[in-house]
Amino acid sequence: MPKNLVIVESPAKAKTIEKFLGPDFKVESSFGHIRDLDKVDRENMFSPSYIVSKDKKEVVSKLKKLAKDSEIVWLASDEDREGEAIAWHLAETLKLDPLKTNRIVFHEITKKAITKAIGEPRKIDMEIVNAQQARRVMDRIVGFDLSPVLWKKVRAGLSAGRVQSVAVRLIVEREREILSFQSSSDFRINATFSNSKGESFITELNKSAPNEESVEPMLESLNTNMFKVANLEKKSASRKPSAPFTTSTLQQEASRKLGYQVNRTMSLAQGLYESGLITYMRTDSLNLSQEAINEASTVISENYGHQYIQVRKYSTKAKGAQEAHEAIRPTNMSKISGGNDDQQKKLYDLIWKRTIASQMSDAKLERTTAEIENDSGLKFVAKGEMISFDGFLKIYRENMNEDNSGILPNLEKGEIANLISATATQRFTRPPGRFSEATLVKSMEELGIGRPSTYAPTITTIQKRGYVQKGDSEGIERTFSKGSFSDRKWNWEQIKEKAGSNKGKMVPTDLGNLVTDFLNQHFAPVMDYQFTAKMESDFDLISTGSAPWTEVLSDFYSDFSPLVGKAGDAERESGQRTLGIDPDSGKNIYVRLAKFGPVIQVGETSDEDKPKFVGLPKEHGLETVTLEDALPLLALPRIVGTYDGENIIANNGRFGAYVQVKRNFVSLPPEITPFNVSEEQAIELIVAKAAADAAAQLAIFESPDGIIEVRKGRFGPYIKFNKGNFKIPKDIDPESLTLESSMKIIEEAPAKKSKRSTKKSSKKS
Repeated sequence: MPKNLVIVESPAKAKTIEKFLGPDFKVESSFGHIRDLDKVDRENMFSPSYIVSKDKKEVVSKLKKLAKDSEIVWLASDEDREGEAIAWHLAETLKLDPLKTNRIVFHEITKKAITKAIGEPRKIDMEIVNAQQARRVMDRIVGFDLSPVLWKKVRAGLSAGRVQSVAVRLIVEREREILSFQSSSDFRINATFSNSKGESFITELNKSAPNEESVEPMLESLNTNMFKVANLEKKSASRKPSAPFTTSTLQQEASRKLGYQVNRTMSLAQGLYESGLITYMRTDSLNLSQEAINEASTVISENYGHQYIQVRKYSTKAKGAQEAHEAIRPTNMSKISGGNDDQQKKLYDLIWKRTIASQMSDAKLERTTAEIENDSGLKFVAKGEMISFDGFLKIYRENMNEDNSGILPNLEKGEIANLISATATQRFTRPPGRFSEATLVKSMEELGIGRPSTYAPTITTIQKRGYVQKGDSEGIERTFSKGSFSDRKWNWEQIKEKAGSNKGKMVPTDLGNLVTDFLNQHFAPVMDYQFTAKMESDFDLISTGSAPWTEVLSDFYSDFSPLVGKAGDAERESGQRTLGIDPDSGKNIYVRLAKFGPVIQVGETSDEDKPKFVGLPKEHGLETVTLEDALPLLALPRIVGTYDGENIIANNGRFGAYVQVKRNFVSLPPEITPFNVSEEQAIELIVAKAAADAAAQLAIFESPDGIIEVRKGRFGPYIKFNKGNFKIPKDIDPESLTLESSMKIIEEAPAKKSKRSTKKSSKKS
């Protein structure tokens, strides 16, 4: 048996590290956290109780045995608060002897780093552990106290969180800014000229026209006067490279350049780190070690020349930056490419280029501004930029669209500029942009909300909870005017374009809006951006031993607890508002959030006749739907025609628009609505679905308890029986199944946990 047991978080990391250590070391994985927070004793200084996760009991048993047989146990979880807490949980659960237990940390998985870590062991830092405990306990208190309030006052099954609710607030407020934005327009005027050599260049008038009617009078002298280069100004400028990547900037740049979602970026970076290719990927430090800087200088000199080297040291500006390790960089600067697949390789390439570029010379530019003017004072301006020395731009450009366009031809002051053509294009002021995942991370970082390890999980959580979704609208069509001047006359045309697209952006749902409003009203301190940032600062103080963690929690709870009590007395919130009067019945029309989503309600719940309810399609929102939008929806459900002697009904439902025959529901494609679907279209869709269902059915059996179907599914073959689906084991050919073998699979299937019992058990705090 090896004398030393090294425990890391992931099996992939274990394999890599085991290569670097000799036969005296056994490397095993804890597979992340081994204990869950079970209860918080609020009466006893917020004392937490932990339990071993059910899925980790085997892991713990194995590690206990290995630890017992080892002379020294090395706890090598990640170098951050979460990693320090995992090390402590391992020490507590495995009942490790402190005298025979070492804590080691490293921010890269290389032989040199691992060997160095083994030579510099330390003990578990309880201040860092307490900072993580304080965060975990506080988040438990907020979640467990707020969620039941939301269940009673908004809708059952909702949840809230100290960071996630504030992130949703950011998105909600941005969307409302966009919806309330009043766009205005003017006309941008561009002209194309040529110099004495016939080389053309584009200019812009130094002022805009307020409307179409003013364009031609303002540009009347285009017809009569000769233009010349009235002024020419050249300035030397330089551009500096960006700092190496932090978690936040890597997520942003991978989104911009590679189109990766935040979670995907972190997963790929984790793979690169565990393969020993990059340093630790959860960091807000911009620091590079001297060794890394020296390596980068060597690579730059060998590949591009000594003139491209410019050594730089960067300081971190992020609020509350607290990670001690380096920026994200390659572990070996001379390794130009790395990764196990195309996506990893692209991310590694991005990290390598950004790191190397950070140690390269400034780019030297020559910026030229030319003023083209006629005797009537009509002035056009041309701006161009020429790279005289590319410096870091040789390998890395932060913005994708940066190129050498916009270079002006050689111009001389006083020379004639020949007008070729001009255009006047209507342009509209734009509202603030919706958040992408990457720009949301940027805003969270700037406001001090969360930390590198929490950005991606927070974004995942708010989407899973149904508070935020990715937009899918291409926008709405609008018309703009464009005038073209050539041959001494203007020609105007109307051009159509799509505006206001939210595709792929973070958009709040009606539920997200409603919950945010409720929390803002009753829990304003918790929802305050500065409060959330202050709590992160308090955790930082705990991690350095500057503040007792129980006092931080006590101060928070003394302010938070009364808010919970007051919110319990608040009115139920459904977002209900009155749209107007139904012209047919004379009853009030309302819109509100119901159990399964937003609905339009006609009449009062107190009326003898029950009110009519119609689901609100996703293209309408609780806050934006109007009476004009609602009235056509009240005509639903609509009888479209008949099929096999049964009525075909068109309607909107919880999952979108559909047509129905008896209990057979068929979704409508986006281009067809319940209002315009024809009998012919409906029958075509019904027949197509029936054919697809028949093709998916592999076998059907009649049992004493009901029909059993063997079907093809999206995730493989399965058995359908009594509204339940049962997975077919991989070693069984679905086409060989009989009634008896199908019943056996159903009987041996593990019992499914009920959502209700899960929720009840989660209420413990």
